[in-house]
Amino acid sequence: MKSLFTMLADYNAWANERLFAAAAKVSDRDYRADHGAFFGSLHGTLNHLLTGDLIWLHRLTGEGTEPRELEAILHDDLASLHAARRHEDSRLIRYVASLGDSDLATGVVTYRSTRSPMDIEQQLAPLLMHVFNHQTHHRGQAHGLLTAIAGEAPSLDLLMYQRATGLSIVKGAAIGASRPERRPGR
Repeated sequence: MKSLFTMLADYNAWANERLFAAAAKVSDRDYRADHGAFFGSLHGTLNHLLTGDLIWLHRLTGEGTEPRELEAILHDDLASLHAARRHEDSRLIRYVASLGDSDLATGVVTYRSTRSPMDIEQQLAPLLMHVFNHQTHHRGQAHGLLTAIAGEAPSLDLLMYQRATGLSIVKGAAIGASRPERRPGR
């Protein structure tokens, strides 16, 4: 199980780098415009991704800040947001590396929820799956925004990461891992 979470932490950082590289290519106007996503803009969505990780890493480690609002704009410019994103991705990688198999098998995390405040105790491994799934969920929204704005976005599929890195690939080449996904008909 440890190797799975190690891969997910590394994949998370890989996908975030690709997402931020693509976001840096759009105009500031398009980056900040409300395109109807849950957090409105690409800027709002990328800030939420960071907010979520700050919250979860604080709950998991007791370190760092814990924003109180899920829609908080923590960084107003893409460069500082990207730097903070890299920092949190590194923290998440280090946290997962610090875990032992017994932590993942029997660990329990106690925390207070944000939206409907209540105390919750949850098994660590399923909670970590949520942390990575949450990232994937909102990166998918950002991918949709980028596709709507630019007509293409980088592939963020876990399979593309596995092919690009060779992780879990028994036979085959890293074909198409860097090719952007384009909206059909464009």
